Amino acid sequence: MNVTPLVDVVLVLLIIFTVVAPRLDQDVQVELPGIFNPDPQTEGTTDPLKVSVARAGEYYIDEQKYDLDGAIVALGEAHAADPLRRLVLRADAKLRYGAVRELFARSQQVGFPGVALMVGERRKPADGEPDLSAPGPRG
Repeated sequence: MNVTPLVDVVLVLLIIFTVVAPRLDQDVQVELPGIFNPDPQTEGTTDPLKVSVARAGEYYIDEQKYDLDGAIVALGEAHAADPLRRLVLRADAKLRYGAVRELFARSQQVGFPGVALMVGERRKPADGEPDLSAPGPRG
């Protein structure tokens, strides 16, 4: 009995699962603004409550979609359950500040003392390469 075809199929499946598995656990698609020297990740006693704001203005709390009012209600319930839990905001770099300003103000009214901003790391462009991540005029 020749098992070579079976081994070939198993190796192909192994490669497929190796490539696909990391993509299964992706978060809401958000392009984070970049900075040159981000602070190192710090681990707290509890996982922070993660709020994502997508480019379309959709609010996600731990991958659950909300409108702004629903997000504030969910944040209030989460803060009441664990008052020491931190709040981390992931907002798309293309959003205007006004799109997240309301979330800042209302989360403070709920009781969160502040909001940590999640950013990506910006790299310096090589010689002759334009800096595409530099902020430009917004209209």
